[in-house]
Amino acid sequence: MAHWCALRFRLASVTYNLETPLKILIYMSLGSGEKAPSPANGSNSRSFSRFAARTATLVGSSWIFILACASIFIWAFTGPIFHFSDTWQLIINTATTIVTFLMVFLIQNTQNRDARALHLKLDEIIRSIRHAHNDMIDIEKLSDEELENMTKHYERIREEYEHRAASRVHSKKKLPAA
Repeated sequence: MAHWCALRFRLASVTYNLETPLKILIYMSLGSGEKAPSPANGSNSRSFSRFAARTATLVGSSWIFILACASIFIWAFTGPIFHFSDTWQLIINTATTIVTFLMVFLIQNTQNRDARALHLKLDEIIRSIRHAHNDMIDIEKLSDEELENMTKHYERIREEYEHRAASRVHSKKKLPAA
């Protein structure tokens, strides 16, 4: 318990970057021997994370969807005016390509941050439950083969439980009514 208290004190003192304390938690709790990430790029990363989160929220709103639909409608409406020329088609193709290209990175950043936060929350829950298997912490970093082996292991546990439950139900049916 003292180890985790000391770790939390250390995390509280590292406030320059939201990502760094999380990475320090992983490195220190696993004892991997790897160096913790440096804060050299902290302000740029934090600024981008804030920008990405705000932009993802804005872009995910219904108003932006309405704006996108209106843009498509206006573009389609102007087709006859410009005689459906190559330039007219190039405008929409270029605009959608640029927006899609940028949104891929924005969405990936948001997904990475959400997944990291979710995994850390689950890791903390696993660590805090007395009878939980602590080897489940950070399993997202295992290879596909290792994950498949763990899946088979837990499927066997589930099958054994179902077999025991079915045996109990079956044995209760055989008991004569008193």
